[in-house]
Amino acid sequence: MSDVTPLSDPTKRRWLAWGALATVFLLVNLHRLSTAVLSGRLSADFSLTAAQLGTLHASFFLVYALVQIPTGVLADRVGPRHVGSAGAAVLSVGAVGFALSDGYLVALLSRGLVGLGSGVIFVSILRFCANWFRTDEFGTMTGLTAGVAGLGAILATTPLALAAARIGWRRTVLGLAAVGLLAAIAVYVLARSSPADAGLDPIEGVPEQPSVSLSGTAAYLRALATDLDQWLLSIVFFSGMGTILTLIGLWGVPYLVVVYGLDVTTASYYTLLGSVGLLVGPPAIGWLSDRIERRLLPMSVGLALFALALGVVPIVGRPPLSVVAGVYLLCGFLVGSAVLALSVVKERYPPEASGVATATVNTAGFVGATVFPTAMGVALDAYRTGDVVGGTVVYTEFGYRVAFAIIAGAVAIAFLCSLWLLARKPTPA
Repeated sequence: MSDVTPLSDPTKRRWLAWGALATVFLLVNLHRLSTAVLSGRLSADFSLTAAQLGTLHASFFLVYALVQIPTGVLADRVGPRHVGSAGAAVLSVGAVGFALSDGYLVALLSRGLVGLGSGVIFVSILRFCANWFRTDEFGTMTGLTAGVAGLGAILATTPLALAAARIGWRRTVLGLAAVGLLAAIAVYVLARSSPADAGLDPIEGVPEQPSVSLSGTAAYLRALATDLDQWLLSIVFFSGMGTILTLIGLWGVPYLVVVYGLDVTTASYYTLLGSVGLLVGPPAIGWLSDRIERRLLPMSVGLALFALALGVVPIVGRPPLSVVAGVYLLCGFLVGSAVLALSVVKERYPPEASGVATATVNTAGFVGATVFPTAMGVALDAYRTGDVVGGTVVYTEFGYRVAFAIIAGAVAIAFLCSLWLLARKPTPA
């Protein structure tokens, strides 16, 4: 009989460890997108304006963005086991504080703490994948990890709305905190920096990841800061990820409640479609990119279609609901083209810098998720009517057209940046 077990087989062990990290990342996405279906309850409990609600939503992403580069340094030096498990524990403590908060300030600080813990997870997973998977698997694994975000986004729509309606939003968030603490334990038990660190044989085709000194990390950060390609890729991720997290995570639901008169649960079915797109699109686009061995061409095509889909709302204002459903689904699917920016930057730097390189571009996505909710909220506040429908403050249809034009324009700029990257690349990309 063979004494090989899933824990002692490196090709199986990596999936167990990735699964534990991915479970935490699913919770990250549930938390960061929860404000869309909870917006009415949060506005009522804390007496919020649109700008305040946007800021409450964005506080998660502000802290998340700030910790990305330090996380990259930690992931490169300490490894995903300690960084990932600590992050899971911190985000769960923040969730407890958010559920028990009795005012806007405490809720804001607690959501920021959730963002702090959440901010270390994605880069830790990417670092783990760089250490345990072949280079020609990295695009697929990045897309698959982004697909987990889609699953979390699905749970943050109708299922979260139903749970909040049945047991209350505070008990629901406390339940998520309990799951997060269990996931933290699983990450600590299963994840290691490399097969060798777990006492296992190396995996064929997986490049060895040399350690990097602090001076080496500082040198890579200086190189990244002056790298035009990095800035163009960051704009792509800023626009793409910032847009989808704002659409699905906040303003996609109130738009449907106010402009179409839907209740929150019904409106969440439409953002659920966007989440389904997010579940399917990044893995599919990442797989395609790996198969054709090109990154920039599928990125440009996807961003062009993304911008066109978003442009429907500012141009039409109140398109048929079937069209809105298609727009939300396409936006979730096509954000996979922006996710390719992480694979591009990872491949342009040495293996020992993979954490800090991907963290630099990843930062931009969550700066976008910080900027767009509040920017759209400020635009909407300029067109506030003073009425309330289903717990949601009413803004004019034109206000939503202006708000959606902000994100459509941002994705159009990302498309132009991808064309610039293509023009700078002399060989097929």
